[in-house]
Amino acid sequence: MDKSFMSFVEGEIAKQLACKKEEVYMVWQCKTLQNIKGLFSSDVPQANGLYYEATYNGDKGELYLDTYKKASNKAIKVDL
Repeated sequence: MDKSFMSFVEGEIAKQLACKKEEVYMVWQCKTLQNIKGLFSSDVPQANGLYYEATYNGDKGELYLDTYKKASNKAIKVDL
């Protein structure tokens, strides 16, 4: 299921970006019970800093695809 999830999501994102499926990659994935969540990105110019969060709801057989753009990246020094 995880490989079919990854392949399906990469295909959907490739359609949105008008690129090849192979140009989309998974950054992170987690599976809990029948649900899967993954973060995806691409280095093609039309992605322009976007990343995607895909969530598969196994109970409903639905996939939710959210698109995000990074607004900032700030380093914070900590002593833990």
